[in-house]
Amino acid sequence: MAKILMYATAVCPYCVRAEQLLKRKGVTDIEKVRVDLDPAKRQEMEARVPGARTVPQIFIDDLHVGGCDDLHELDRQGKLDPLLAS
Repeated sequence: MAKILMYATAVCPYCVRAEQLLKRKGVTDIEKVRVDLDPAKRQEMEARVPGARTVPQIFIDDLHVGGCDDLHELDRQGKLDPLLAS
């Protein structure tokens, strides 16, 4: 299974929705980086995704797939499962 990293905050409904979708897909290990607890982590996120100001920002095996809506769109297009299987 692919490695998942999600930049998130504690009370982000989009983060919750993204995590729920990934869990429905069988993902059991999501590395969550809380940008609300550590300003350096927010800077790290902004460096990895220039212009990113919102969470979640989701990476699958170092590939930035975007946010919650982007993740759901990948699923609708049938492209999420192959990414997760890599």
